[in-house]
Amino acid sequence: MSSDLLKYYIAIELIPNVGSITAKKLIAYCGGIEAVFTEKKQTLNKIPSIGEVLVNSILSHRDEAVKIAEKEIIFMDKNSIQAFIYTEKDYPKRLLACDDSPVIFFAKGDVDFNAPKILSVVGTRKATDYGTELCEKIIADLSVAHKPVIVSGLAYGIDVCAHKAALQNGLKTVAVMGTGLNTIYPAQHRNIASMIIRQGAIISDFTSQAKLDPKNFLSRNRIIAGLADATIIVESGKKGGALVTADIATSYNRDVLAFPARIGDEFSTGCNWLIKTNKAALIEDIKDIEYVLGWTSKSQETKQLPLFDNLNEKELLIVNHLKKTDTDTIDNISHEIQIPMAQLSAMLLALEFNGYVKSLPGKSYALKKL
Repeated sequence: MSSDLLKYYIAIELIPNVGSITAKKLIAYCGGIEAVFTEKKQTLNKIPSIGEVLVNSILSHRDEAVKIAEKEIIFMDKNSIQAFIYTEKDYPKRLLACDDSPVIFFAKGDVDFNAPKILSVVGTRKATDYGTELCEKIIADLSVAHKPVIVSGLAYGIDVCAHKAALQNGLKTVAVMGTGLNTIYPAQHRNIASMIIRQGAIISDFTSQAKLDPKNFLSRNRIIAGLADATIIVESGKKGGALVTADIATSYNRDVLAFPARIGDEFSTGCNWLIKTNKAALIEDIKDIEYVLGWTSKSQETKQLPLFDNLNEKELLIVNHLKKTDTDTIDNISHEIQIPMAQLSAMLLALEFNGYVKSLPGKSYALKKL
């Protein structure tokens, strides 16, 4: 698509009060995207349910929106970012079926958004050991039997656990951002985002000039739900983005699956509520997922556990330290074995991806049981 046309698709949702549904309506009634930016007030006023306030907003802000869009195209070219537009053939078919899917979204990386099997995996930012272990196991099992693309939001807790598990098991993974692709939030997940770009994609429907805004993270949940065949809720409290994503998935007539938890468990009360109110199917293992989604399982293969004799000298220092301490913070590990923090952070991440250690809340680490 030419940059002259692309700028209008970028610009349309930059106009105040023009959301995805309204944008598509404007394009349809005007006869094309460019016409939205050239039509006179008299013509725009004839569009049903648009209204004078919105028409005035379009007329007042469309030129400014185009200027922002032109800058965005320059940013895209410099950073190898691809645009997916709802009128184009490569736009994700599952997302296209959602009324409020974005007119355009941006992607960095390489992934088939129309892969045969795609699952969204979300949950609380305050994941427990139980939740992270459950997330890791279910994705490991799915990687052997079905090799789905894993979608999540790169947030703390279950989201980043899902991305890591996908990467560790050789699966493509998609991180849906609540920021433009120039900003990784939270910043602590920049290394993970870099790995995702090499083994999947980071995507967003916000431009690089968008300000950090909490409501954007709720808005992006519609993409997390819309890209997938089903949404799995691993852990969730009574409130939170995971429940919002579950509600959106239900509105799209997509399956919602949730793991049950002990009664009164703070970080899983949301899962139990979804199950109790018939808003989610109860799942305990991969067989339940296969049953609900009608997936035929492949034969399970045994994975070889990693061996400590494959490690270099510094990696062995980390492992031996964690053998003695059971768990420890990254700050204390750095102090005790005299490895600079930046280097240690990268090494711990590599050890985590190779199945030797696991990350815990509070920037702590422990050895995995091999």
